[in-house]
Amino acid sequence: MLSLVQSDAFPPAPDDFNMAAYLLTHADGLSDKTALHIMEAGGGSDSFDYRFLKRAVLGTATGLLSLVKPGERVVLQLGNTPEFPIAFLGAIAAGIIPVSLSNMLSEREYLDVVNTIQPALEIRAAGAPQTPRSTLPLAALRGFWTLPQADFAYGDPNRPAYIIYTSGTSGRPTPVVHAHRAIWARRMMWDGWYGLRENDRLMHAGAFNWTYTLGTGLLDPWAIGATALIPDQDVTADQLPALMERFKATLFAAAPGVYRRLLRADMPPLPHLRHGLSAGEKMSPHDHATWEQKTGTVVYEAFGMSECSTFISGSPQMPTPKHAAGFVQPGRKVALLGPDGPVLRGEIGNIAIHKDDPGLMLGYLDQSKETAARYQGDWFITGDLAKMDDVGAITYAGRADDMMNAGGYRVSPIEVEEALTAYPALTEAATCAVQIRTDVWVIAGFYVATDVIDEEDLRNFLAKRLAPYKMPRLFIACDTLPRGANNKLLRRQLRNEWETAHGQA
Repeated sequence: MLSLVQSDAFPPAPDDFNMAAYLLTHADGLSDKTALHIMEAGGGSDSFDYRFLKRAVLGTATGLLSLVKPGERVVLQLGNTPEFPIAFLGAIAAGIIPVSLSNMLSEREYLDVVNTIQPALEIRAAGAPQTPRSTLPLAALRGFWTLPQADFAYGDPNRPAYIIYTSGTSGRPTPVVHAHRAIWARRMMWDGWYGLRENDRLMHAGAFNWTYTLGTGLLDPWAIGATALIPDQDVTADQLPALMERFKATLFAAAPGVYRRLLRADMPPLPHLRHGLSAGEKMSPHDHATWEQKTGTVVYEAFGMSECSTFISGSPQMPTPKHAAGFVQPGRKVALLGPDGPVLRGEIGNIAIHKDDPGLMLGYLDQSKETAARYQGDWFITGDLAKMDDVGAITYAGRADDMMNAGGYRVSPIEVEEALTAYPALTEAATCAVQIRTDVWVIAGFYVATDVIDEEDLRNFLAKRLAPYKMPRLFIACDTLPRGANNKLLRRQLRNEWETAHGQA
């Protein structure tokens, strides 16, 4: 049996479509229901109802159209502020293309992005350096909210709607162009991952510029008429449990690294919480178990990427077997590919999604060759490896370029890291193959621990869980593990730093 799942086709977006109009479908009916709380560490919040949200978005569309033409680009670097989602949707409503950027970029990185994007306007957070094009103060942006309301710019659902940047964990961050139809495809996640309902209060502990936060934390709740709960930029991980309790979160979403940090804090009773959601990288079994012990709820994981968001996940409707990433979401067409097509079930293959998936990007901005190189026939190749069992459950094996070679065997870093983090004193672990001399590579285990580790005891512990060829040859204690802006583990950086320090670079 092949590693191929072809779900029933999901209905396409309407021929005349605007992403912002779709997101605000429920605004008139819900009126004074809270659409967004931006939560402060002390328990206060900046809150907006649906009536205000729609009015502010269409007023912003009017204001932006006085400065920018439809089809032009606007850079938004606004952090977790209410200005960001309103400006983002206001641009899309008007047919202008917003480009979402992290406020953690250095000035050099920011200018590199601007040189690539060539925006007609830049809107930056208070205190950020200004360029000749960043002419709109935040006070003026807020002033747009009360302007006369523009009409939604409807059109082909396949036209560009917005641009986001990849996380850069597998190389240089790259601008990804998404169509208006991308939001329509996210409907498959409501039951395929979240179990999302209109009465939910979904809390997401991430930055607005990240596609995970933008989609799961804001756009999906608004598309169904739920309430979005987002911590402001000053909230720390140990303060999240109290905010979950204070704002009666029913769903909580974060990256595994955020779960790891918040689980060190005291957890108050959370009677409203149904379950957690995790994406961005594989969550460790230890953190799964700790979360369940402390909250009495489970975490459903999802696999996705900037180019297509999530399309493999666990869900309340389809609980995932232990250690698996999940199942192909209903409506998706996904395969695990080898050089000649889908591999047999039980074999490792490259995760691929069909070119017709409505959530798949239009392409990398002005990079047609790079976009074409990501396809194998009709399949978009993710660069991530996995295997599928007989019932269709998919187990993630890591990035293709992170796979380790030990004595001719390919070894997944995920498998070794799960064994390492099962050791009681280890809180985090990362594995990669490092070069110890010319043409000689070994598996190295980097770890963060709560105490000094007895290496012999660790080896004996791992020997009961790993085949000998999967056993790390080196164990390296670290104060922290390197992570990107979106909290993804940077194994390549670990390898490069170790090899440089030991004269192998």
